[in-house]
Amino acid sequence: MVSKKEDKSAGQELEEKLLMKPKVLGETDNGLLGEAMEYGEEYKEFLKHKTEREILDYSLPIAKENGYTEFVLGTKYKAGDKVFFNNRDKNLILMTFGKRPVIEGVRISVAHVDSPRLDFKPNPLFESTDMAYFKTHYYGGIKKYQWTAIPLSLHGVVTLADGKTVKVRVGENPEDPQFCITDLLPHLARDQVSKPGNKMIDAEQMNILIGSWPFKDDKVSQKVKLNIMNILFEKYGITETDFLSAELCACPAFQPRDLGFDRSMVAAYGQDDKVCAFAQFKAELDTKEPEFTTMMVFADKEETGSDGPTGMRSVFWKDFLEDVASAWNYPIRHVLRSSMCLSCDVNAAVDPAWSEAFEMNNCSFLGRGPVVSKYTGSGGKYSTNDASAEVMGYLRGILDEAKVQWQVGELGKTDVGGGGTIAVDISVHNLDTVDMGVPVLSMHAPLEVTSKADDYMLYKAVLAYFNYKKPKTI
Repeated sequence: MVSKKEDKSAGQELEEKLLMKPKVLGETDNGLLGEAMEYGEEYKEFLKHKTEREILDYSLPIAKENGYTEFVLGTKYKAGDKVFFNNRDKNLILMTFGKRPVIEGVRISVAHVDSPRLDFKPNPLFESTDMAYFKTHYYGGIKKYQWTAIPLSLHGVVTLADGKTVKVRVGENPEDPQFCITDLLPHLARDQVSKPGNKMIDAEQMNILIGSWPFKDDKVSQKVKLNIMNILFEKYGITETDFLSAELCACPAFQPRDLGFDRSMVAAYGQDDKVCAFAQFKAELDTKEPEFTTMMVFADKEETGSDGPTGMRSVFWKDFLEDVASAWNYPIRHVLRSSMCLSCDVNAAVDPAWSEAFEMNNCSFLGRGPVVSKYTGSGGKYSTNDASAEVMGYLRGILDEAKVQWQVGELGKTDVGGGGTIAVDISVHNLDTVDMGVPVLSMHAPLEVTSKADDYMLYKAVLAYFNYKKPKTI
């Protein structure tokens, strides 16, 4: 017997028409969760590459396999052509030329591929109480106490005196040794645990334990240090002086894993902001003949202020776009004014364990889709790009037309703290910019958590943005 469909009341009709009703992704059986699971496997492979150099080592060959060729200055590329630009092995730009000329605007997406870590000091190696250590200088915003007594891996490059550069990556493979920063046992930590969290571990105590066996020669001092240097010399040809021309760091050695009995989440180091970097990378690869030219950028140094030649305060990306436009004698300022940029960066997911930090009407939740942030910054909107109503409306139209579920979010309560993104460094060029990313639990911790459904939906969002046919109103 078929029951008669209940008529909606006037209030229910108005509620449906006028009010927002956020849903959790996958509540309806539309195949989304299966697609998200498949996407998650690709994403976890991307996450295994933990530094900006390693990300380029992984991504650039894939781009070449997908038809991207190195950009040649002065070339008038045609619709569908794909080019790449590698800046100092830390920035990667991928571009697919659209049917319309670049003077009508470029659809840009930027995500950073650096994450909080422990950089080595220029003179890192020392011995104390018959143990050898590397001294570190932490990179980016971290809670220092979270980095003790966890397995660490070593990553980076060393340029030798002859100019040759060797790559170092130890601690990621099952057969590799790992490293750690030791902590004080609870039996003796009464004074330590009574301190505020930011004082429990001093920065100069963050020394990485790397060895304890002495070199067998009674005529030398610092036997353990010498034994470590001998191992490094035999494996890499490194002497202690070579640390002066090195970029070495320690990262958590955790491998990306599914989280939860339902495997609905990803637990991994460096998801801020590799979750967004992978989404835009895959979206760019899957964009074939867009209406407008697309441009994907991997940025560096976001966690320390975006300075230097590889940060977004550098003009490397603008210079590249100017080189592209110069083939047709288009002024770069006109191209930028017509263009739009997604600053793809993560936001904080509401954590019920710390709900007092969040203003529930304007925060993002795990599993409800990518987060569009009109502004970031702190306090009275300091150090932020504040996207205009027109830009927000344009992006809203893209996402709604593509049936991408999304949400809005701020980074917690107004005066609790705050944080910025590279949007402020991009929009200064008269380039309409808005932040969009996924909500993250335990952001900047050695192990961060995201929802696979959110991750996949961000990819769908960037793909829709790259392939949207309607022009932006300036």
